[in-house]
Amino acid sequence: MAEIVRYELRDAVAVLRMDDGKANAFSHAMLEALGAALDRAEKEARAVVLIGRPERFSGGFDLKVMNLGGDAVVALVSAGARLAIRVYESPLPVVIACTGHAIAMGAVLLLAPDLRIGVQGDFKIGLNEVAIGMTLPVFALEFARERLSPRHLVRATALAELYGPDGALEAGFLDRVVPAAELERVALAEAARLAADLQQPAHHATKRRLRAASLAALRRSLDGDVDPTRSAD
Repeated sequence: MAEIVRYELRDAVAVLRMDDGKANAFSHAMLEALGAALDRAEKEARAVVLIGRPERFSGGFDLKVMNLGGDAVVALVSAGARLAIRVYESPLPVVIACTGHAIAMGAVLLLAPDLRIGVQGDFKIGLNEVAIGMTLPVFALEFARERLSPRHLVRATALAELYGPDGALEAGFLDRVVPAAELERVALAEAARLAADLQQPAHHATKRRLRAASLAALRRSLDGDVDPTRSAD
């Protein structure tokens, strides 16, 4: 069986490639593989690039698990939240190369890294939970409140608007949009620049200070209701 997360070290940059051959769903296996890859990166690298498969960054949580309901959903969503928080407070600068569609948890993860580079094309990015009868968990709303433009916050969450790459750039899901042929090169170049220019302890300490209030709110959210299949009280 092919690895669903492949790890490659390019000089000081750890490259993590997600590819499950389908929608890059966040299953337990995918989340565990990403966690292990981040463990390795923190020992070997000075920056991280997380990249999806062609035309699919991630379609969100594994629907086979989400359809089970109950404790199975809570366990998976909680694991996804912890991964996003880990990326958000990573001691290394993290760059995401968004290769295409990024829906639901795929879009939430775009709100966690330091730099997000997307690809031009007919792709959709956003939080579609409300449109499919799910309630956005508090952790997802905290990420949205922190990283999205205030003008787009309601549209992107309560109204479940999906954006093309240029709209995602305006809304705050992305920082830059480039042609598909340039995506990996640009992402790697940006990560290499951050690895060379930033002093890791100072970067980490500054990021933690900058994000202290958000991190506290995100951690508190894990103690609440993370089940998107339940309506909020």
